[in-house]
Amino acid sequence: MLMIAQQMIENIKNSSWIRAMFEEGEKLRQIHGADKVFDFSLGNPDYEPPEAVRKALNRLVSEENKGLHRYTSNAGYPDVREKIALLLSEESGQNLAPENIVMTCGAAGGLNVVLKTILDPDEEVIVFAPYFVEYRFYIENHGGKAVIVPTDSNFEPDLEALKKSISSRCKAIILNSPNNPSGVVYSAQTLKDIAILLEAKEREYKHEILVISDEPYTKLIYGGVTVPNMMKIFDNCMVVNSFSKSLALPGERIGYIAVSSKINDAAILMEGLTFANRTLGFVNAPSLFQKLAGLSLDQIPDTSEYQKRRDFLYENLIRLGFSCVKPQGAFYLFPKSPMPDDIEFVKRALKYNLLLVPGTGFACPGYFRIAYCTSMETIKNSIPAFEALAAEVIG
Repeated sequence: MLMIAQQMIENIKNSSWIRAMFEEGEKLRQIHGADKVFDFSLGNPDYEPPEAVRKALNRLVSEENKGLHRYTSNAGYPDVREKIALLLSEESGQNLAPENIVMTCGAAGGLNVVLKTILDPDEEVIVFAPYFVEYRFYIENHGGKAVIVPTDSNFEPDLEALKKSISSRCKAIILNSPNNPSGVVYSAQTLKDIAILLEAKEREYKHEILVISDEPYTKLIYGGVTVPNMMKIFDNCMVVNSFSKSLALPGERIGYIAVSSKINDAAILMEGLTFANRTLGFVNAPSLFQKLAGLSLDQIPDTSEYQKRRDFLYENLIRLGFSCVKPQGAFYLFPKSPMPDDIEFVKRALKYNLLLVPGTGFACPGYFRIAYCTSMETIKNSIPAFEALAAEVIG
């Protein structure tokens, strides 16, 4: 008998297409050389943290900061939490305090902390497809059930489908805007309509439904687009955020949870989050990078380079006959697959050393994802490969 759990065996079989394609890329690089492989599989920022962030990190490490590397409280440094609370209060119009903030090991750690805190066995969490592939595993980690709701042709939430999907077992809904993988920013009107629908369902079922806003891409937006503030729209709201994308610090695993001051029993909820942060094994967010985050809240990423890459790649794909909703944020394109079988399509792309991710991996078959957080040189050099692929599958 294998030592590994049967559920884990099933999860491995259904594991991330993103990682699978990245590993395929490692094989191709060994055969053809890195410059001949066009890897658009992984959402890993390729630029370095802003200069001010690097300088602040250098000061923290080099100056005398006694106790910097010790355990912090499970919720994190009070002074850092206060800075984040002040910023979010200004943005949301709420009166948030350090007691509304928990520092976490990135947004992934934060989502697991939230779900561990709120879920009883078999309670449901709604996610909109396409969605970040790990959501379902995070929900199942804590005994919950993911309920997948489709979006419309522009990847905005389908309100009729949502209404039919909210049962008495629904405990929460995850919103991710700007969205991974589509890059779409949900409109304020759509979000307000969701709020009205949730309020009606809360009255019907006589319990609150939590909105979990997963926000790692909110500062990566283009063309003057505004990302609606979720705490202004939803009363029962938690924000989960990280500095992975905005400050290009994905490997440092630093983020936070913010709990709306309008939530009933917010104090006991905070106690639960702090307890879960400890008992899930995180103990506390990385102490050094908590301090760095507190010093870097005013840093706004320069998105101009990403916008150039988006525009160049989008325009060339449209020229070649691909169909795609132009993303407003994040660093992904999510074109329609020219073949009905998106998995077969990305396999065809491998012939041209193009590493793409099938939409099936995001519960949205018939599409594919391109992560353009790679060099402009790679993007430009990939165009002949896309041209050859288009000639084969589009004609």
